[in-house]
Amino acid sequence: MPDYYFERECRTAHSESFLIEADGAEMGRVDLHYTASVTYATLCVPTGTSEDDIQELMSEIDERLVMSNDPYREDFIVTVWAGQETGVYSEEEIEEEEEEEEEEGNGHRE
Repeated sequence: MPDYYFERECRTAHSESFLIEADGAEMGRVDLHYTASVTYATLCVPTGTSEDDIQELMSEIDERLVMSNDPYREDFIVTVWAGQETGVYSEEEIEEEEEEEEEEGNGHRE
């Protein structure tokens, strides 16, 4: 079994997001959303992750993250997405790129 490490990215009153590492390498993320009786999760893993590995990871998430936050929940519903990360986007980065383009100009003189 891989040695899973969960690094919290953010937390609100009713949700949390974690990066997931296995044996020192980033291998996905999970977003948890807590309601009065059910915890919902969106689990993103790489393409090719086996069903056994997904089941094992869901058990780890339930035991180490969900049960520590809400031990009396009635159900844990997980939606699993398998794919690859294509990037992380931020408005701040887009604004910086636009400012750089404005500073460089477009080569047109008036």
